[in-house]
Amino acid sequence: MLRETGMAEVNDARIYYEVAGEGDPLVLVHAGIADSRMWEDQLTAFAYRYRVIRHDMRGFGMTAMVEGPFSHHEDLRALLDSLDVERAHLVGCSMGGGAVLDFALEYPQRVGNLVLVGSAVGGFGPDIDPPRQWDEILAAEEAGDLERVSELEVQVWVDGPGRSPEDVDASVRDLVREMNLIALRNEASGLGDEWEPEPPAADRLPDVQAPTLLIVGDEDQPSVFAAADLLERELPNVRKVVMHGTAHVPNMERPEEFNRIVLDFLRDHR
Repeated sequence: MLRETGMAEVNDARIYYEVAGEGDPLVLVHAGIADSRMWEDQLTAFAYRYRVIRHDMRGFGMTAMVEGPFSHHEDLRALLDSLDVERAHLVGCSMGGGAVLDFALEYPQRVGNLVLVGSAVGGFGPDIDPPRQWDEILAAEEAGDLERVSELEVQVWVDGPGRSPEDVDASVRDLVREMNLIALRNEASGLGDEWEPEPPAADRLPDVQAPTLLIVGDEDQPSVFAAADLLERELPNVRKVVMHGTAHVPNMERPEEFNRIVLDFLRDHR
């Protein structure tokens, strides 16, 4: 399938993007431990029915971090403007889910359906103990050992609290480790100043009118379950699906199952 690739001039940054397929626009927004490559199996499958757009957010993948204030949801708005997309279905994972939520609250008329995968929620910080790797992550950051930080974060998010590295597909772990290392190096540059909407999304969830699908891996962190519970309680038009045997990137671990769940939801909410 043919793909269009490009660099969009967006809010003083150059955002890398890919587009494939025809039909209603469907945007895939990646996690904070990844970049747009996490959606490879979705880009191909979804492009048979939709015009699929994926991009590297600022500071991830092929999109460099630059000086100045920014927000990921405003970068998303400007990217869609540059691609002449007025309205789209949005799929966001983790931090990307948080960006999608912020976008849906600021620009509700531009949103079709929402799919939130292990999503962050702006302004929500549950009182939950950090992962067991937390102290080692801080020590590795202090030592400047970003490769070790990336491996530890793969243990936290890809393996999850109940599995060992041997329980997870090595190719998934390797790609996430590679993607995350790019993000860690960009973060270490000290460039950019991300701002958050006020009031935060956690205080405005009943305002989200788009039909919303929540997907959570049953091997994910307790903080992710807490956020999903909040979303399930507060969103007015919501459905939750738990994918078994997956953690924070269920679309990479079980792509066929994930694709079926999402495509069925989109079909049911045309």
